[in-house]
Amino acid sequence: MPNTAVSERLEIRRWEPYDAEAALAVYASPSVTPWLGPDLREAPTCEGMRARIQAWRDEDHARGEAAGHWAVRTRGAGDVVGALALHYVPVGGANLTLSWALAPHAWGHGYAAEAGSALIRWAVHEVGALEVFAILPPGNERAIATARRMGMEQATELGGHRYVVFRIRHSDLGGPD
Repeated sequence: MPNTAVSERLEIRRWEPYDAEAALAVYASPSVTPWLGPDLREAPTCEGMRARIQAWRDEDHARGEAAGHWAVRTRGAGDVVGALALHYVPVGGANLTLSWALAPHAWGHGYAAEAGSALIRWAVHEVGALEVFAILPPGNERAIATARRMGMEQATELGGHRYVVFRIRHSDLGGPD
């Protein structure tokens, strides 16, 4: 992805080390941490978050153009309101999985769906992904509703109903083939 992409209200860009404090507002929120993967559940200090962001930047550079970690900022004010990530699942595989997290103060504005949709369109139209998945805990109703607002449909369940898998395909999106 170019270093920055924009939607109507948001700017999506790679994390920078100076974003550590804003990243903590997203990842360390008690309302967010129960839904995070194990590697993010323990909120680090600001210095620890800065190191994590640098590690993400190094990983993103090494992995290539599709996978990565992005900050979501409001256009104009430039406040970081959330985060997006695309990962190949399984690692080294061909399937892209989208994850997102928003700071609680940014909930209810449609930011996650807007930013996620922009990243999905980029992955499909620019990178050539045939489909993008989201793997969500069934109890996270906000995330499930967001996946649906992005145009994703439930595809299956994993792990004995521990996760719900949503998917959006190239053919579900308008635009270039």
